[in-house]
Amino acid sequence: MLNLDTHILLRFVAGTASTDEFRCAANDELAISDIVLWEIAKLMQKRRIGFDPHNPHFRAWLRSITILPITPEIAWQSTRLDFSSDPADEIIAATSIVEKIPLLTRDHVIRSSRLVPLAL
Repeated sequence: MLNLDTHILLRFVAGTASTDEFRCAANDELAISDIVLWEIAKLMQKRRIGFDPHNPHFRAWLRSITILPITPEIAWQSTRLDFSSDPADEIIAATSIVEKIPLLTRDHVIRSSRLVPLAL
């Protein structure tokens, strides 16, 4: 299984992920933290993405991946990271740690972590 951060998810849906990212995810089941859905909604609200969450392609894509809930363990782990970021990124990173799922991200702050299992 592979955990995708928000921006990687949006790149996959748009078809703009890198060749390495597509290759990394090709043979894995994909997952996201449920907070990714909230981040997408906020990006839409702020008009930072022109994205239709009701798009049938996006809905079908969402049904094909695992959406991981924020558990108490994930919430607690998010306060014990070796980096500081926005709360959503901390939840996404903590999800990878607790669930032992590599995270696919381009975020340099998260990638500097020694705790978060990373893909690529």
